[in-house]
Amino acid sequence: MKNAALITGASSGIGLELAKIHASKGNDLILLARSADKLSKLKLELEAKYHVEVLIIEKDLSTTEAPKQVYDEVQKRDIQLAYLINNAGFGDYGFFHETDWEKEGQMIDLNIKSLTHLTKLFLPEMVKRRRGRIMNVASTAAFQPGPLMAVYYATKHYVLAFSEAIANEVKDYGVTVTALCPGPTESGFQEVAAMEESKLVNSIKMPSSEEVATYGYRAMMQGKIVAVHGTANTVMAKSVGLLPRNLVTKMVRKLQERK
Repeated sequence: MKNAALITGASSGIGLELAKIHASKGNDLILLARSADKLSKLKLELEAKYHVEVLIIEKDLSTTEAPKQVYDEVQKRDIQLAYLINNAGFGDYGFFHETDWEKEGQMIDLNIKSLTHLTKLFLPEMVKRRRGRIMNVASTAAFQPGPLMAVYYATKHYVLAFSEAIANEVKDYGVTVTALCPGPTESGFQEVAAMEESKLVNSIKMPSSEEVATYGYRAMMQGKIVAVHGTANTVMAKSVGLLPRNLVTKMVRKLQERK
């Protein structure tokens, strides 16, 4: 495989669009998701259109053993990653004292643990080769607390802080780490998180997954550490730190409530 990009959550949304972009650049792909049918269809489409090699791995990354299994599969095939894109993740909506712990535990395992483990496994080889790019998909949720989505916002804050820290650690080794921070996006996320009726989702025109993926790819190739999509989101991210924390939390609560 040449210029191989491993993309998690590649069967839909931003991950799917990132797969298309990488394939259009002539990069071979390793695509991960839980849906083998969707991945198989995407593999055929990308190989036929762009003449690249596509390996699909059906895997639930919220399970403890999954990241190491993915790494072992890549090693077995003697593939050197040029890009690691940790895109897989999901959210949940509701008061923390009423939401389901099993779902939140899976969210923490996927949004935080698998992302960290995959980075831990593949980053040393990039450092050794002094070449590689990592993109971790965070969110504008990373910049403030999130009442009614408390665990999700917290996981994305972790992704942002983790990405910024290791970006600093590897900056002298030819490796870049980018935290992509999109706002609400037309990606199916809202349906999975059961938040279609929140004021936040209904008060804005959401960008498409293709728009966000295009921006994210460009930011990664430029070596940006924190990439916030959209002018309004950028202003919000920068201004949050200037406001009292309790006011920020109240504002987010108001936006998150159902209309």
